[in-house]
Amino acid sequence: MTLLKTLSFATLALAFAAAPAISADASPVGTWQQTTGESRYQVAMCGDGTQLCATLVWLREDARTAENLRYLNKTVVQARPSAVNKWRGTVQYEGQAINGSVTLVDGNTLKVNGCQFIACQSFELKRV
Repeated sequence: MTLLKTLSFATLALAFAAAPAISADASPVGTWQQTTGESRYQVAMCGDGTQLCATLVWLREDARTAENLRYLNKTVVQARPSAVNKWRGTVQYEGQAINGSVTLVDGNTLKVNGCQFIACQSFELKRV
């Protein structure tokens, strides 16, 4: 059993060592684009200055559906800090306020996750 614990710890330590480090003071503030290129978001710190808010500011022509246009220039993410470079809150998706999270993966990548019941969606944003 001790050997198994040692191997597990060593594997975990190696995984953390291999993961890219991101500074605790890295900032998600700025303009971000979905990797598919269909939408852009302005991310800012809001509320007491630790909360994260994202506003849909641009839609590619083929993404300008009636549903998507309802959210243009509206805040679609509101979240509170839950860990270093991670926020939890609500994500507006298809007319629903869904529980979700935003993680600053690195200086140029944000990952957004949202789940309702057992159905989950996630997408990445790249800094513009």
